[in-house]
Order: sequence, then C-alpha cells, then structure tokens
Amino acid sequence: MNHGTLAEILAILRRHKSALNAKFGVLDLAVFGSYARQAQKMTSDVDLLVDMKPEYKTFDNYMELKFFLEEELQKKIDLAIKESIRDELKADIFNEAIYA
Repeated sequence: MNHGTLAEILAILRRHKSALNAKFGVLDLAVFGSYARQAQKMTSDVDLLVDMKPEYKTFDNYMELKFFLEEELQKKIDLAIKESIRDELKADIFNEAIYA
C-alpha cells in the first residue's frame, strides 16, 4: 500500500487486532489526523492513537509496535499513547479518532 485510504488502514488494523493485543498489549487503536479527516496526501504519515495495558507501556514495546505498524501499513506512523496526549490537543484528537 503506497498511498492507502482510511478504509484500507482500518481493515489492516482490524485484521491484526488480536495479535496486537497479544504481542503488544494494545487495548484500542484509532486513526486520527489527516487520514481520519480523509485529507491525507502522498507524503502524509498515519496518526494512530493507542491505548495499551499498563505492563506493556515500555519504550521497547512502543518502538516495536511502531515498527510493526509501519511495516504492515507501509507508511510512516506517528503513534500517540492515549494518556500522554497534551490536554490542549485531547478534544480535537478524541473527537476525530476512528477506532479500528
């Protein structure tokens, strides 16, 4: 997938949902940003919002998850941890988030 659509991204994320939970402790995964608004360009990264089990919230796990998602989506990923979102950004991100 070179450019990808929101539907394609969601389909890939949903296909890997149980593996993402088992391997990386992912509870929820959502698309936000330009892909959620369907305003992406060829150069756009994919903004993903993730909620993980507490024991999986390590730097190594975060990076492994990021690399896994970049490989599967064939796009650069901006991976945001749900509870780490700055207060001034929460409303916008949570309102446009589309969960896989």
